[in-house]
Amino acid sequence: MTAPLAILCSGQGGQHADMFRLTANAPDAQPIFAAAAHVLGHDPRDLVSTAENGDLFTNLAGQILCCTQALAAWNALTLDTQRPIILAGYSVGEVAAWGCAGIFSPDQIFDLIRQRVLAMNAAAPADSGLAAIVGLRRGALDTILGAHGGSVAIVNGDDSFVVGGTSDELDACVAEARAAHAKTARRLAVSVPSHTPILLRASEAFQDALKNMPKNSIRDGVTLLSGLDGDVVRRPAVGYGLLARQISETIQWSDCLETCLERGAETFLELGPGRALSHMVEKMPTGIRARSLEDFHALDGIGRWIGDGTP
Repeated sequence: MTAPLAILCSGQGGQHADMFRLTANAPDAQPIFAAAAHVLGHDPRDLVSTAENGDLFTNLAGQILCCTQALAAWNALTLDTQRPIILAGYSVGEVAAWGCAGIFSPDQIFDLIRQRVLAMNAAAPADSGLAAIVGLRRGALDTILGAHGGSVAIVNGDDSFVVGGTSDELDACVAEARAAHAKTARRLAVSVPSHTPILLRASEAFQDALKNMPKNSIRDGVTLLSGLDGDVVRRPAVGYGLLARQISETIQWSDCLETCLERGAETFLELGPGRALSHMVEKMPTGIRARSLEDFHALDGIGRWIGDGTP
């Protein structure tokens, strides 16, 4: 049996001017750009090339751009339809993964993201966000959070975390983490404390939005994972609750990667923007191959890499 291909849909933070280099002119990606432009108010390709850098990291622009990247790449790539595929999305990338799985149309995806952003912005304190802390074990991190506030937003590994909270909480946590010799302790370019209890009201509002969505089936040959526990989403009607809860609950990303391995994935392709997820996979056991869309010069090179077994 052919080993499954793991497709990873990236979250916010990696947006840049050249992010649509491979997909901008791909015929099958054009409906994605059109649907995104309808909600964003600008063609995403124009926005990334002309906007001030900070404008790419607002909550609305960031979430729309990241999902545009994933869906455009998914549509533009010619993947082996006989090969099993595992889809996992990081933060807002999980919404994109649901689109790749065939549960939502492009128009539905971007309307949902708009509602998700509005709910998150309404619930988030004015000065808040996320920070990355790498190189401390969970016990040490919990001690820091207990002293200064904040919550674990994403678990990337045994000593790799994203934490969320107010700006004062995050600045204090980053400072103490650096004093404790963390390898990395820095604020991220995200303006809301995603995946923390602060956004409970946003989860509730997004759950209401999802109630009006059709209960479509998952595309044949595709396994979709939940970011809350790395488990398989077997029925979208049940998974809607998980998709809403992940706005205000911790993402267990390391569990998602472990599930991919347990189900036999040996090749991981990150759709971007950025290379953060593929770099995480590179730290996993020998024999696992991981690349990002941004590592390639042309779309057809991705298909060859997937099929030929080279690193």
